[in-house]
Amino acid sequence: MRQIKIADLKARLSEHLRAVRGGETIAVLDRDTPIAHIVPIRERRALQVRHPKPGARPLNKVPLPKPANLTIDIVDLLLEERQNQR
Repeated sequence: MRQIKIADLKARLSEHLRAVRGGETIAVLDRDTPIAHIVPIRERRALQVRHPKPGARPLNKVPLPKPANLTIDIVDLLLEERQNQR
C-alpha cells in the first residue's frame, strides 16, 4: 500500500486516482499519521429480478400488519421535528 501525505495528494490527485482505479490502495497521512484509505470500488452487479419461489403467495394476497393505534398525529410530529432542525 502506497502512503502519501495530504499535500502530495492535493498536488497530484488525478495521478493518485488513476492508481486507485488500477487497483491500488493508498493511505493518506497527516504528518506521518494515517487518517484515511483510498480504495478501489468493488465491481457492482446489476440488479437481478428474480421470480417468486414456487408456492409463494401473490403480493396482493400477503396480509398487511395491523394499523398502529397512536394517540399522536404523525404530521404534527414531523412538523415539530423539522422545526427543531432549523
